[in-house]
Amino acid sequence: MRSALVALVAVVVVGVVVVIAVSSRGSEADGPVLSDAARQGQQLAVQRSCVGCHGRDGEGGVGPAWVGLYGSTVTLDDGSTVVADRAYLLESIRDPRAKQVAGYGKMPVDSIGDADIAAIVAYIEELASPSAATPP
Repeated sequence: MRSALVALVAVVVVGVVVVIAVSSRGSEADGPVLSDAARQGQQLAVQRSCVGCHGRDGEGGVGPAWVGLYGSTVTLDDGSTVVADRAYLLESIRDPRAKQVAGYGKMPVDSIGDADIAAIVAYIEELASPSAATPP
């Protein structure tokens, strides 16, 4: 009974986060022009509640910002640095504990399929481009 209640509360919390993220999104004219793959990644980020930590537009919050992340140098908890390239992003989504970003909590481990990970990475990559930083 207790585990069922905990599961129900978790589902409700995730649902509320998704509803808030979707309702606060605004019109597509307010955001960057994205490729189909990146737009799918953006939708997945909302559906999987990534936006709860990384921000509704990738601006960051509890988790690191996605805007400007791709191609930048990231400092890890152990003091080392890594370039946030495609390989790093893929690894970080598949295994969030592999390389922990300094100053942020642990990202939850989730089983996300390769196609969905690729779409989310496409979204993050496009948030690094100048056209994504400022709407047309």
